[in-house]
Amino acid sequence: MARRTRTRRLLTATGLTAALATGTALIPGPTSAAQAADLPSVTVRPDPSYQQEEFEGWGTSLVWFANATGDYPPQIREKLARLLFGDDGLALNIARYNIGGGNAPDVKDYLRAGGAVEGWWKAPAGTTREDTDWWDAEDPADWNEDADATQRWWVDRIKKDITHWETFSNSPPWFMTVSGYVSGGFDATADQLKTESVDDFAAYLAGATKRLEKAHGIKVDTVDPFNEPNTNYWSTRLGADGEPVGGRQEGAHIGPGLQEKVLHALAPALKKARTKAEISAMDETNPSIFAQNWNSYSPEARDLVGQMNVHTYGTGQRTTVRDIAKAEDKRLWMSEVEGDWGDGQSFTDMRPGLGLAQRIVDDLRELEPRAWVFWQPVEDHDNMRPGGESAEGGNWGEIQLPFSCTSEDTLETCPIRTNTKFDTARNFTHFIKPGDRLIKVDDTSSAAAVTKNGKGASLVHVNSTTEARDVTLDLSKFRTVGRNATVTPVVTSADGKLERHRPIKVTDRAATFTVPAQSVTSFVVKGVSGVAKDAPLLRKGHTYTLTGVQSGKAVTVADDGTHLVIGTGDGSASQRWRLSAVRPDDGVRERYEFTSPVDGERLAVRDDVPVTEPHTGERDPAAEWIMSTTGDGTWTLVNAATGRLLEVGGQATHEGAAVTTWQPNSGSNQRWTVTDVTD
Repeated sequence: MARRTRTRRLLTATGLTAALATGTALIPGPTSAAQAADLPSVTVRPDPSYQQEEFEGWGTSLVWFANATGDYPPQIREKLARLLFGDDGLALNIARYNIGGGNAPDVKDYLRAGGAVEGWWKAPAGTTREDTDWWDAEDPADWNEDADATQRWWVDRIKKDITHWETFSNSPPWFMTVSGYVSGGFDATADQLKTESVDDFAAYLAGATKRLEKAHGIKVDTVDPFNEPNTNYWSTRLGADGEPVGGRQEGAHIGPGLQEKVLHALAPALKKARTKAEISAMDETNPSIFAQNWNSYSPEARDLVGQMNVHTYGTGQRTTVRDIAKAEDKRLWMSEVEGDWGDGQSFTDMRPGLGLAQRIVDDLRELEPRAWVFWQPVEDHDNMRPGGESAEGGNWGEIQLPFSCTSEDTLETCPIRTNTKFDTARNFTHFIKPGDRLIKVDDTSSAAAVTKNGKGASLVHVNSTTEARDVTLDLSKFRTVGRNATVTPVVTSADGKLERHRPIKVTDRAATFTVPAQSVTSFVVKGVSGVAKDAPLLRKGHTYTLTGVQSGKAVTVADDGTHLVIGTGDGSASQRWRLSAVRPDDGVRERYEFTSPVDGERLAVRDDVPVTEPHTGERDPAAEWIMSTTGDGTWTLVNAATGRLLEVGGQATHEGAAVTTWQPNSGSNQRWTVTDVTD
């Protein structure tokens, strides 16, 4: 589907907007005294030879903040909108609309401020929580076309800024749940969606999505029916009076088996509703549980998913999901995260800003997502304040204001505050733009990208330490570094927000700048393009050895001439593999063949076992490999036919141990050092 391209007037190397600049003059570079000081130093090498797919952008869920603020006075709403979607603010271009479930009319609201998102159903007069069989997706009288006015105000306000819309659900409506409440089941580990309501739930999501599109003149690109479904987070507890007192937000446990049934029901429901939205799934809370769910899906269920969504509240096994997405050849999003990274509500403490910045760097480097999405950058100030009624962490959100303001309030009585996360986030959203391509970088505190037109680059570096340090950008991996190439630092620290320093002339393909302690610095690189001839490690016709990170031994053709084992690296012919690209110019999803330089036999997978076999001259996904790296010098090899990774079986280290394949799991026995041994 073609999408409208939005042109943004963001912070660039050529100028900052007056709203953000501290003055019209540029800030000088580091003084000679600072340069002469004995400072720690790091050299960072952005490498454009490893390019991810085009980055789709930065986004947010609307949910609670939109529900809470959609009827605020215009001056408050407008300031919020500019902070979130304006060119001087976070400049977000992706929005996720929450299709509310909604409790029964006779249930008094017990959810957190903003959490009671109105459902799209219209119950007959007198309906109670006991009445669960009245709704009919085919009956227009059972739909509330005017539902959710506050969140939908935001849809109208921002639709010119948004290039990708997604709808998602936290819980089915109460009448489709086992407990009868949208905050979860009485048993948080039991399925909450009634099995007999699967088709109704699918029709509800599809119907609400289509009605949203029609009412607001937008096109929804993806629909995610779940939110952290295979967890024990979502539960409801009743008080002595029989009224709910536990659970403060919508949520529903839906295990993998029931998830699959929903997917099978949702696909035809979307088609029937005549929306072109694809299914995204499954918005799991962390990569590990995502992989567990995904691996339990049937191939037919996986085929129904057009986009894979995962959260990073847990950070283990990011590369597992990365490699699953590549094997499935599906778009991958980091679709939700937020956090505190501090010791209580503060608008000046740099630690929350640094924590968020490092999380973004790690997600971009290890997960390789096409988009990065906030949970909600706007939080309830009163819930986050010290001693708040139910404070969960003082620095959630990048922007805070009370969720209890009224139509009589002003910006003075309902103030909007930003913390350091707002500023460090802009170091990313203003300089890594939709259409750019993230590239490999050899520093775990940095993320880098090449511009959409290929004539520049950007790098964001996080210095979480309490010392300043010299950062040298080594640009030798670019084919062209112009005579007038420059690097312009834009620094966020305790001393200033997005302060632009004077451009530094690139000398000998490098430029050095002293970044302050506890800072995030965006480096805008001008005058570079292309890929240096010697930059790619993986090159057609070159010969390589593959050495296991965990075993320290090389992949070796066994004595039977067919199977693979590990052996002490001696560079012999049985350990050498010639590389050829079979799907060139496909970025990080490029496929390669490995063949023996002696007899031309190729490395393939048969019955999940890696073998060498005669080359037929025809393409075969079982003999094609997708290679991934985080920039640390090690790689994974994903078999294109099976989705399994080349690994040392059982994490063995002894001579002659079998090389096998297994599902991606981020284990060190699935990582390889690739060494060019071309004569």
